[in-house]
Amino acid sequence: MKLGELAETIGVDYRGPEREIDGIATLANAKERDLSFFDNPRYLRDLAETKAAAVLVHPRFADRVPPGTVALVDEEPYLKLALATALFAPDVMREDGAEPVVGEGSRIAEGVHMGRDVVIGEGVTIMPGCYLGDGVKIGDGTLLYPNVTVYHGCEIGALCIIHAGTVIGSDGYGFAHTKEGRHIKFHQLGRVVVEDDVEIGANCAIDRGALEETRIRRGTKIDNLVHIAHNCDIGEGVLLTGQVGLSGSTKLGRNVVMGGQSGTAGHLEVGDFATIAAKAGVTKSLSGGKTYAGFPIMEHRRWLKLQGLLSRLLENYLSQKKERR
Repeated sequence: MKLGELAETIGVDYRGPEREIDGIATLANAKERDLSFFDNPRYLRDLAETKAAAVLVHPRFADRVPPGTVALVDEEPYLKLALATALFAPDVMREDGAEPVVGEGSRIAEGVHMGRDVVIGEGVTIMPGCYLGDGVKIGDGTLLYPNVTVYHGCEIGALCIIHAGTVIGSDGYGFAHTKEGRHIKFHQLGRVVVEDDVEIGANCAIDRGALEETRIRRGTKIDNLVHIAHNCDIGEGVLLTGQVGLSGSTKLGRNVVMGGQSGTAGHLEVGDFATIAAKAGVTKSLSGGKTYAGFPIMEHRRWLKLQGLLSRLLENYLSQKKERR
């Protein structure tokens, strides 16, 4: 749509040169016909280098928008971006498009629903009750157990196993908040990509990217009841056990192991071959090759010493209390 029309629709004052806007993207990945936004100083370098046609930006950063990019200045840039996402949200049940293409040797059970432009590879098995939205792609030899849901635009690689009840591509938990306390939906425009040889347990939820993608890389194994939020990047060979929860934009390096009920805060990185003990809370980025435990998170040996110290303090306190009696 035209930039002027877009600005008027979301309530931003703009009287500059007209441009065509094709979509919404992050600062780093935006192209010449994309809208983007900026509201976090950690991304100042991305702002300086962006190729976006226009950027929603707070007044205090308006002068940092590079030449050739239009600054859409507003006190609430994230809120206005959320309003803009509604203009580019896809139709989740299209009437146009091609019929599904199913490769040789694939078995599709009765009761499977497939949308438009679905592509199924060779030797795929899809059991009853599964739903594949428009534009879904499934690689060769993949197995979907009953009642797996794959939302529109998502991609599953070859030789994957996805167990019953798992949902791939559901909306990430994204809302902008008005001054009056209303919560405005940030329509999730990205997708999920699951690479080859990934196994995902039962009743997991993997959210689609807000603007781009959530990616589960090759060889990762995910237990039951795991939640992966929008924009996460899960490295190769990662092991996530039951009830792990990852907040948005978490990045796990290769062969990270996370114990049961452990979780991360958002926008952090865990290095290659790190191990997170059960119930640990990851509140900061962590180096690879180490074992961590506790909340707040610390190296496992340090956590053990802390537990021993607390135990001795408690024993001393109880002993002194008994003597006073």
